[in-house]
Amino acid sequence: MAHVPGVRRQSIRVALAATGVVAVVYLVIGVSVVAYVTRELTIQIDNRLTASFDRLPPEGRQTGSPYDPGQDPGRPFGAPLLVWTIESSGGILVAASTPDLPAELHNVSDPMTATIAGTEVRIAGMQVGDDRVVVAQATDVVTDAQRTILIGWLLIAPILLASVFLGAVAIGRRVASPIEAARRRQLEFTADASHELRTPLSVIEAHTSLALAQPRDEAWYRSAFGRVDRESKRMRRLLDDMLWLARFDASEATPDDEPVDLGVLVAQAADRFGVVAEARHLALAVHVPATATVIAASPELIDRLVGVLLDNACKYAPEGGSVDVSVTTEGHRAGLTVDDSGPGIAPEDRDLIFDRFHRSVTTAAGTGGAGLGLAIGDAIVRATGGRWAVGSSPSGGARFAVSWSRTSLD
Repeated sequence: MAHVPGVRRQSIRVALAATGVVAVVYLVIGVSVVAYVTRELTIQIDNRLTASFDRLPPEGRQTGSPYDPGQDPGRPFGAPLLVWTIESSGGILVAASTPDLPAELHNVSDPMTATIAGTEVRIAGMQVGDDRVVVAQATDVVTDAQRTILIGWLLIAPILLASVFLGAVAIGRRVASPIEAARRRQLEFTADASHELRTPLSVIEAHTSLALAQPRDEAWYRSAFGRVDRESKRMRRLLDDMLWLARFDASEATPDDEPVDLGVLVAQAADRFGVVAEARHLALAVHVPATATVIAASPELIDRLVGVLLDNACKYAPEGGSVDVSVTTEGHRAGLTVDDSGPGIAPEDRDLIFDRFHRSVTTAAGTGGAGLGLAIGDAIVRATGGRWAVGSSPSGGARFAVSWSRTSLD
């Protein structure tokens, strides 16, 4: 887990960047909403001012009082209108509570924003008969709306940004963790592969150096070349397994599934290992049902899996021991079980046996494996939708069992 702090730092950086982008977008949205609401409310006020002129008597005033546009029918409780009546003589008639109209606003026509007695208003004017009428309304409704939106925006902002940041950190770590784990596995795989290759290379190098150092007798050369041959084959098997795993990891999809008879594949694989078992005086027993046991999987992968399990069992079983392989059915599942009479698997090793390059003490003592066989088997089981069951065989050795869903031939 040495690279976890790096993952955390990167996830925090990504989260900060995402939060910054959301903050900018949120700011733009907030400004746009305020601008839109301000514009719409201002248009409503201007429409009200314009509509008030339509309620004025077109023939002019009949008394010495200012014009009265009356109450807006559409807004009976709307904000009060301020009305100034500018007579042709220059006098201004206003209600008692109406402030003075600045001289520069006497000739206003189209709606505009102005400040009267310290209050911001929208104001418009129109000639009515001999008089000029100026009408205004305070824009406090616009200000109140802006204040409400701003308060809501400020209250939501920290919650939104905190949620985005924490969510981005969580998602970033979840996304980055598999990548970091894959990177770590790749580094470990490379280191372990280098270590595994170093041993046979050192043996080959040592024997060639001794062979070139001085003349030797025929028996020595034969022994040396035999050791070089064994180490070369060991390297070849190791490289083949490494290349298979690399191709399997890099492939985006496994081979197409097709109905395969598990019993037939197991019988064929066991037949190939008959020579290996005979060479080590092993009793290889195969139990396959008479009826077809069909599963949906790639025959190449299943054949390789059976080969891995049989090879593993033949390596661990002592000379003169036994290896039993059987195909069974139970309900809607088909199973493959391989038992050997070897030393078995220690409980503490059962969680590690599928790790690449993991080898138990027994393996390291002389079976010659590189620890990739069961890793390949585990990759195949996962790719074909199988389930592992690892335990002890009746003879006290290891038992590897895999089950798949059965497939009908209909």
